[in-house]
Amino acid sequence: PALRWGYVFSGCCRGNSVERKIYIPLNKTAPCVRLLNATHQIGCQSSISGDTGVIHVVEKEDDLKWVLADGPHPPYMILLDGNLFNRRVMLQLKGTSRVSGLAVAVAKPSPPQGFSPGLKCPNDGFGVYSKDYGPQFAHCNKTVWNPVGSGLSYEDFDFPIFLLEDANETQVIKQCYQDHNVPREGSVPEYPLCAMQLFSHMHAVTSTVTCMRRSSLQSTFSINPEIVCDPLLDYNVWSTLQPINSSGKVDPEKEVIIVATRIDSHSFFWNIAPGAESAVSSFVTHLAAAEAVHKASDIHSLQRNIMFTFFQGETFDYIGSSRMVYDMEKDKFPLRLDNIHSFVELNQVALRNDSVLWMHTDPVSRMNESVEVQVRNLLDILSNSSVGANVTLQEAGYSQPLPPSSFQRFLRARHIPGVVLTDHKTAFQNRYYQSMYDTPENIRMQYPEGLSPEETLEYVTDTAKSLAEVATVVARALYRLAGGANNTSAIQADPKTVSRMLYGFLIKMNNSWFQSIIKPDIKGILGDVPQHYVAVSSPVNTTYLVQYVLANLTGTVVNLTKEECLNPEKTPSSEKEMYEYAWVQGSLDPNSTSRVPYCVRSTVHLSKALSPAFELRQWASTEYSTWTESRWKEIRARIFLVASKELEIITLVVGIAILIFSLLATYFINAKADVLFSIPRDPGAVAY
Repeated sequence: PALRWGYVFSGCCRGNSVERKIYIPLNKTAPCVRLLNATHQIGCQSSISGDTGVIHVVEKEDDLKWVLADGPHPPYMILLDGNLFNRRVMLQLKGTSRVSGLAVAVAKPSPPQGFSPGLKCPNDGFGVYSKDYGPQFAHCNKTVWNPVGSGLSYEDFDFPIFLLEDANETQVIKQCYQDHNVPREGSVPEYPLCAMQLFSHMHAVTSTVTCMRRSSLQSTFSINPEIVCDPLLDYNVWSTLQPINSSGKVDPEKEVIIVATRIDSHSFFWNIAPGAESAVSSFVTHLAAAEAVHKASDIHSLQRNIMFTFFQGETFDYIGSSRMVYDMEKDKFPLRLDNIHSFVELNQVALRNDSVLWMHTDPVSRMNESVEVQVRNLLDILSNSSVGANVTLQEAGYSQPLPPSSFQRFLRARHIPGVVLTDHKTAFQNRYYQSMYDTPENIRMQYPEGLSPEETLEYVTDTAKSLAEVATVVARALYRLAGGANNTSAIQADPKTVSRMLYGFLIKMNNSWFQSIIKPDIKGILGDVPQHYVAVSSPVNTTYLVQYVLANLTGTVVNLTKEECLNPEKTPSSEKEMYEYAWVQGSLDPNSTSRVPYCVRSTVHLSKALSPAFELRQWASTEYSTWTESRWKEIRARIFLVASKELEIITLVVGIAILIFSLLATYFINAKADVLFSIPRDPGAVAY
């Protein structure tokens, strides 16, 4: 078996280096990394030189006994079946020194009982409810929104945990285990054994306060500062129905309706955040509604403006929304809080039962009579807009608090009439909230077999039709709220556009439509599998794509040259302060391989989504998000055959002995060099 495995190594790792002949690298993995807030560190890390252990495959709970008690070769690296990746098992492994790390295989199909490593009460303490405002609703006392939540993502593990994304690599590990590590006929497996090494050493420790202080000191006193952590940050995307001066201030008398949603998600593993139901379903519906509203013929004469807002970092204690509220309060944003007429938020809308969409409002602010009147008007307009549509809107109930939502951050600042639309009345319908299983399958996206990528992009799924109906209702309601009086039958969301967006944001970003609507210089953002983690380098792919999709759906193609489009301030009629201009790639010319680029004018803007805590250097803040991500040097995983300790010691001793012998031999040879290497005298030579 050892010889056969040697051939596998040679075949898998072509090249002459010794390392490549010893190790098999695992290239398709995702690590658990360390995140920090004002008081805690969460996540995982390895030692500075990586952690190593003998592989043991755990496919049922009984297999843990070998790892935790019986196995003679600790520490172990566990290959864990995805169905066992739960809080109960993980806390068992956390409490032992016999485990050096974990590789988790994705469960297929997704665990039927659900899996959410998030909290039962998401963003607890950073919403509107507290001991001073609706204390009966604080800490999810009234409603536990995410009952499946295990809180696993918020635990701190002192060993590395990696996700195996490739089934073929998982099979290679299992085969190595079968060949070398499985006990034969009741006997203990003999060396060499199959082992795994995981590298994910994190530089930051303890909390955001500690790591930011260290980074700050390094930046102040060191020529080459070593930053140990970075704040989670990105950009919010926003646009308005009627153009406004983005560098000025909106007239205090002008009322604006904010429609909002989040565009980020999260899971236990770094940059694995499909977020199909938790984020994508709502922001795709939002984008479709924005396009539909723009179809109305009288949008420029409406009494109120509409602002379409997409918040980043909401998973981590409302980073994006809290920053926008902060900017509005500090006059660093074109709008002020006084301009907000009402607030409509889309929040998980794909898993509706009997086509029912629930309208959540804040019972505390509704005790104010004027707010109650406005909220009642808002609810009536939404309900009336669903007449004739395949969507039924119902009130969640006066005594029901708001679910976790961006709207809560605005309510913290002032009483604003608002509603949050969801597919759940109480607990989430989503059993995979903030997990790697919140995939297209979770929102029932299905395609016929045998379709090409282009056909799949254009195929209208039932999910797309369903979300388009929601978008239509929302768009018609927004039009009415803005003061529109015309017939709303022309305001209709396009299921084909929704299909394209779902495909692009959930299945394959690198598709022909996305290629055609982005700038040539950022085409590198189009990776294959979309992920929606906020990260620390910005803007992330999702932000860019939401920006350009929104510009494509709501903007106008203008007849400008590339030079004029890239430098609109040189064109007198461009109204640069009112519009953004983008020179996009365009579609492929049918008769050639080149593209037909064009200029798009839109009201789409970006605004910073960095928690005010970092602007204010209040790293211990309880008012604002303080999440940071640790830096690291390398993330990698590999497997190899490991010899017994005895053989390693013998090899080391023999090696040292040979080294000492070589040094002694070299010394004596050098000392007697004149004797050993002298040239013998020629006996026939005569000396004079």
